Amino acid sequence: MHADGPLNWKVGGLALGLVFFLAVLLVKPIGVSTQFVILDGIVADAVNPGLVTQGEDGYTSTNAYLAKSGGKYAKSVANPLNYSFIFVLAMAVGGFLSVMARGGLDRAERAVPALWRANFGDSPVKRYLAAFLGGFVVLYGARLAGGCTSGHMMSGMMQTSLSGYIFALGAFAAAVPVSLILFKKEA
Repeated sequence: MHADGPLNWKVGGLALGLVFFLAVLLVKPIGVSTQFVILDGIVADAVNPGLVTQGEDGYTSTNAYLAKSGGKYAKSVANPLNYSFIFVLAMAVGGFLSVMARGGLDRAERAVPALWRANFGDSPVKRYLAAFLGGFVVLYGARLAGGCTSGHMMSGMMQTSLSGYIFALGAFAAAVPVSLILFKKEA
């Protein structure tokens, strides 16, 4: 691994596999897209304090999605300091710490990969906007599918779930042609 370059994909893949294995072994399978719904619920409950309530039968909500699964999501909104929500927060903090360890925000803004620069120019704002919009589309699709890439594909395949393999095939069947269309020029 070069000091200024990205993490070697082999090392990164092994590290990611180890983290997923340990999560499944020690806690539970990783899945994060539901936690964005929980965050929405936390914000909505702060604006509308009657959104989540606790009764004799547990937690419930006036929102049908938060009330489903026996109020499991409503309970997470009322008590967000749980493994899944902290895991999502830790991902954001970990990303920030990674940027800082690699030279800080100023350096990250100047570091536009050569492949991106060859196809779209050297504007970091354009790159970050495209990454945000792409992430939004993936998250929106994940919620439509009732899960996310980490839950469906990564954790699902690790548990030898047929749906995990089908999801992975679908994800790559979409990602490869889109990449070939968007990144026509080589670095």
